[in-house]
This record gives sequence, C-alpha cells and structure tokens, in this order.
Amino acid sequence: MKFAFITKNVGRFPKRWMCRRLSVSPSGYYAWRKRQASLHKTTDRRLRTKIRAAYTASRGTYGSPRIQQELRADGLRVSPKRIARLMREEGLQGRRRGRFRATTDSRHERPVATNLVARAFTEEAPNRCWVGDITYVRTWEGWLYLAVLVDLYSRRVVGYAMAEHMRKELPLEALKAAGASHGPQSGWAHHSDRGPQYASEDYPEALKDAGARCGMRRKGDGWDNAVAESFFATLKEELIDRGAWPTRASAKAAITQSR
Repeated sequence: MKFAFITKNVGRFPKRWMCRRLSVSPSGYYAWRKRQASLHKTTDRRLRTKIRAAYTASRGTYGSPRIQQELRADGLRVSPKRIARLMREEGLQGRRRGRFRATTDSRHERPVATNLVARAFTEEAPNRCWVGDITYVRTWEGWLYLAVLVDLYSRRVVGYAMAEHMRKELPLEALKAAGASHGPQSGWAHHSDRGPQYASEDYPEALKDAGARCGMRRKGDGWDNAVAESFFATLKEELIDRGAWPTRASAKAAITQSR
C-alpha cells in the first residue's frame, strides 16, 4: 500500500516528495495516518483487557513473554514489545509468586468434569452459561470468602455468597441464590475451577437438579476461568484494595452495596 510505504520510509525521504512520486495527496496520507492511529488505540484498549485478565489469572506473576504465550493460545498475534509497553502503561509487572491464600486445591480424587467453555468466553443470550469461582478478602478478623456466579453473556453477577470458610456450602449458597433470582432453562452450562468445593458430590448433584451441564477448567490453567478472575480483579481494584476492613461484616456490606 502506498501510504504504508511512505510511513515505512519516513526519515529516509521527505514525505511530500514521496507523495508526489506515488501520486497521492499529502492530505490523504495524513488522513490515513489519523485513521491508523485511531485503530491502533482501539486495538490497544482491547489488548489491555486481555492482558489484565491473563495477568490476574497468574496472580500477578506473568511478565510479557508468558502473557504473549497466553494471547497466542487465544489466537492473538501480538509482539512482546507491544505487550511490555501496555503492561508498563497499566502498571503491571511480572514477579515471583508471593504468599497468598489459596482458594483452589485440585489435589483430590473426586471426578472432574470436562471443559465446556474452552476459552470461548461469549454467549448469544443470558443464562446459558455461568462461571463460578471463589476469592478471599483480608479483614482484621480474618479471611472472608466470596463465591460468585457470573453470567457469560452479560458479565454480571447472578448469584453470590460470603462466609468465613470456603467449604462446599459456600458455592452451593451462591448457586441457590442465582437459581432463585434467574432460573435458567434446562441444558445451561456451568463452568468452574477444579477445586473440591465444585467437585464434591453435593455440587454436581445440585447442578443436575438445576438442569445444568457441568464443566471445569483444565488443570493448572487459570486462563480457562479468566472471566471470573477478571471480575475479581475489578472488584479488588475498585473496592477491596482501596481501604482496610476491620470486620467481616463491614466487608460484606461494602461488597453487597457495590452490586
């Protein structure tokens, strides 16, 4: 393309001279450059979302090379320099894993469902697929655990529950709340991690009673549950990490009001 050739050779030849030689108007060239810059910014905004989701899923440990691998697995070809630049602009820096409170322990012998989502994080209608996960909030009283179900179509929370434990009753309460307020039709899909809370006999049984197909992410692949991880990252950035929580009750109230 003539305009691309001009851009590639800026610095070697005068722009107006190249325009004359290629029989294009300088105004047309500058209008094209403006459109390209706008398109570049739009693409950057989309990449920021995906980079932040991959970074969050890694618990803040991935640098640009690992995030490039994740994006490639998702069908996106992005240079590591561009990823590194966007990470700097977002204030993201890869690091070794620090201490954190684990919410997923897949070292169990319970049956694990197949992956129904396979990173296809889109739906054409609400209540066709819900993704579930558990996170934690540090309070002065101790940990507060939050289980949510997020609708893949609207990306909104359809059910949630909070408690000072993360036993199987916690996600079951979130599922009960979601079913009571939304009531999806038979055949809907449920996606979660491989933790014992979701793999226990009671949870798959509850999903069966609700007419759901049960699916779980692949082992050791946090990107498979990126929608829930992205929601938790936003919640913590916009609410949890902005203050201290003396009691579990204060954290519960703030999370409930944020909905």
